[in-house]
Amino acid sequence: MTAWADALTGLEQRIGYSFVDRTLLERALTHSSVGDGAVKVRHNERLEFLGDRVLGLLASERLLELFPECREGDLSPRLANLVNGKACARVARLLGLGEVLRMSASANRMGVRSNDGVLGDAVEALMAAIYIDGGLGTARAFFLSAWEVEFSLLDTPRSKDAKTRLQEWAMGLKLAVPTYSVVAQVGPDHAPRFTVEVQVRGFESERGEGASRREAEKAAASVMLLKQEGKT
Repeated sequence: MTAWADALTGLEQRIGYSFVDRTLLERALTHSSVGDGAVKVRHNERLEFLGDRVLGLLASERLLELFPECREGDLSPRLANLVNGKACARVARLLGLGEVLRMSASANRMGVRSNDGVLGDAVEALMAAIYIDGGLGTARAFFLSAWEVEFSLLDTPRSKDAKTRLQEWAMGLKLAVPTYSVVAQVGPDHAPRFTVEVQVRGFESERGEGASRREAEKAAASVMLLKQEGKT
């Protein structure tokens, strides 16, 4: 076995699940920088897209079980605390995902392996891989185990990121949650630069930039918050 195959076996032992289709696990842990060369490699971006939705479903389902009397307005901030980029990165670090990510040598030298956005995407891709390989029940078991610490800290006071604060501000005005869209992406796959636009119904949209989609979303949320606070 190769060193990476040994590392993936170690990860399977940590998460308590062995893949039927090992290629799904390999893809979930392959960063887009691996495809920079002449040979294209299937990386984890499409799995991350699916995993984000599976994570949202499972987190929402568990919150409804834990807080049967809570209104939607009380559940939404808790959901945001469970599925935001920081939370996903913390879970990824607990699982040791950074150590088993496959990426280009240049991306590794740039510190991409420890980037919150990259780690968060990897744990979402892993969630999708488990869901496809083992079904929803298996994905649920993984989620409840991997997010156990996050649930234990759910109602602990902590600083809120700009996206959470903007969502709470919009909800306080009885508006729909803010929506984010990528309007530009420049640079190579392993070192991209994103421009994201945030919209809240009835207000002028704002833009922000960052090294990941999540960073750009938070930057855009910060701009909108600052402008609205300046009007009060």
